[in-house]
Amino acid sequence: MREFTHEARPMRVVLRAGAAVTAVPDEVERLGLRRVLVVSGPRGAATARAVADALGDACAGVHSEARMHVPAEVADRAVEVVHAADADGCVAVGGGSAIGLGKVIALRTGLPLTAVPSTYSGSEMTPVWGLTEDGVKRTGRDPSVLPRSVVYDPELTLSLPVAHTVTSGVNAMAHAAEALYAPDASPLVTLTAEEGVRAMAHALPELATSPADLAARARALYGAWLCGAALGATTMGLHHKLCHVLGGTFGLPHAETHTVLLPYVLAHNAPAAPTAMASLGRALDTDDAPRALRELAVGLGAPRTLAELGLARADLAVAARAATEQAYPNPRKVTAEGVLDLLRAAYDGVRP
Repeated sequence: MREFTHEARPMRVVLRAGAAVTAVPDEVERLGLRRVLVVSGPRGAATARAVADALGDACAGVHSEARMHVPAEVADRAVEVVHAADADGCVAVGGGSAIGLGKVIALRTGLPLTAVPSTYSGSEMTPVWGLTEDGVKRTGRDPSVLPRSVVYDPELTLSLPVAHTVTSGVNAMAHAAEALYAPDASPLVTLTAEEGVRAMAHALPELATSPADLAARARALYGAWLCGAALGATTMGLHHKLCHVLGGTFGLPHAETHTVLLPYVLAHNAPAAPTAMASLGRALDTDDAPRALRELAVGLGAPRTLAELGLARADLAVAARAATEQAYPNPRKVTAEGVLDLLRAAYDGVRP
């Protein structure tokens, strides 16, 4: 008998074309909100404005200053804007940067968050928040940052370039992979993660060939939802810790870092996680999940190495030490030597 504990997260999820404009006002009204601040990054300002226009009088303003890894000064400024606008809620429109900022606003103010993702990062499904200060990214878990409602609109992702589509999709699959070998995984998490990987792995090649395929965009969002939900119910391990270190300390781009590292972390953990590897293998139709994931990503034009992302070789030892300073669950024992070997392989692009 497999023993487990599973806790369902309270959240509404809406997925349909055009939902950013047609569903967000309804979701805000369901929450009883009257003045919501719309948050986005600079590149998503036009979409955020469209959502704001749909909200009408329920919109207290648009704040388009979200940045990658949520720098502390950006979070401080956003909270000031929330208070100045006398907002009673927040709508985050965009990718992980915008939703990450929305989460920190929710954490600091207690206001309800609605997420409208425009990428496949899946962070909208997790109670995990992140904040970068003095070159160090801190993360935590708090139920208050979990969006009350998530609105998936495949039309919002049509402008996402193919390169970003691929890395964002692999980022989502990284969530599912870590959920599969998490110590608090459950049968429902396993089924959810496996289906999420399967859906994303099928959608990405279609989108690389036909970026405007709305049905494929919807399948990718479906996969991102499942992958994110799997991670939201479990505990992160070595892969996410390394990505947070490389992003927060060295400024590496989030999705690209996930994409380069994932095959190497999986190969590192594989001997200690055979059941998780079997699940990934079923989803990817392979008996070598780490290699299959790398071939999928690289074959679609994703970066191959940490060197391509701008990391210096001298930074590898620093990153390995930072990733092993604190204990966290991982199927294979985490050691500075083992992590350094993994990072060297990812830096040089040695096939996992």
